Amino acid sequence: LVRIGEVGRGMCFLAESESWKVVLVGSSRIEEACDIYARAANMFKMAKNWSEAINCLIRAIEIYTDMGRFTIAAKHHISIAEIYETELVDIEKAIAHYEQAADYYKGEESNSSANKCLLKVATYAAQLEQYQKAVEIYEQVGTSAMDSPLLKYSAKEYFFKAALCHFCIDMLNAKLAVQKYEEMFPAFTDSRECKLVKKLLDAHEEQNIDGYTDAVKEYDSISRLDQWLTTMLLRIKKTIQGEEEDLR
Repeated sequence: LVRIGEVGRGMCFLAESESWKVVLVGSSRIEEACDIYARAANMFKMAKNWSEAINCLIRAIEIYTDMGRFTIAAKHHISIAEIYETELVDIEKAIAHYEQAADYYKGEESNSSANKCLLKVATYAAQLEQYQKAVEIYEQVGTSAMDSPLLKYSAKEYFFKAALCHFCIDMLNAKLAVQKYEEMFPAFTDSRECKLVKKLLDAHEEQNIDGYTDAVKEYDSISRLDQWLTTMLLRIKKTIQGEEEDLR
């Protein structure tokens, strides 16, 4: 082990990255190295030294994946993703780490944890106008949820978000998607989310901006719109107003 520096009020000791396999013989010593990297990452976080915190977590991930400890590696990928989304504001890198975490969780059959990571990816993908990617995730998670007695209620939310992403691509896409979701999941038909999308489709088809606004207000009066939904609905609204051409 080598001392690499002082972080905050504590000293940070790390396993030398190139020689841990040689020096640390036996799983207990390797586990110790991983623990040291994790503690160092926390110290760097406290010191707001985000780049070094990420480097420590990546070292720990490398060791854990070599050991086949993918669940812990996934948790570290989530920690890195959270740094990128809240501190460094690099959403593309946050997406990449959430995707990697989801892959590791899937490999360990931790589907609930994998889906949580994937939903983060879908949220950011839609914000970055990567709508097809978001649609695929929302449909995948929604299909999984509708077959589960415990998660069934949340399926309508995922199909609703998928429909809005379709709407951002093309109105016909959204109309066909809603029909598909109703066939797959009949309970979706009676949901407020499905009824809203249908009203928005009608308003869009008639180029009725007031009808669109009223439908959104009515929904918002009962179920408050979050920032993500507000953003998607405003993007769709602009296509009714014809502002798309003005923005080019």
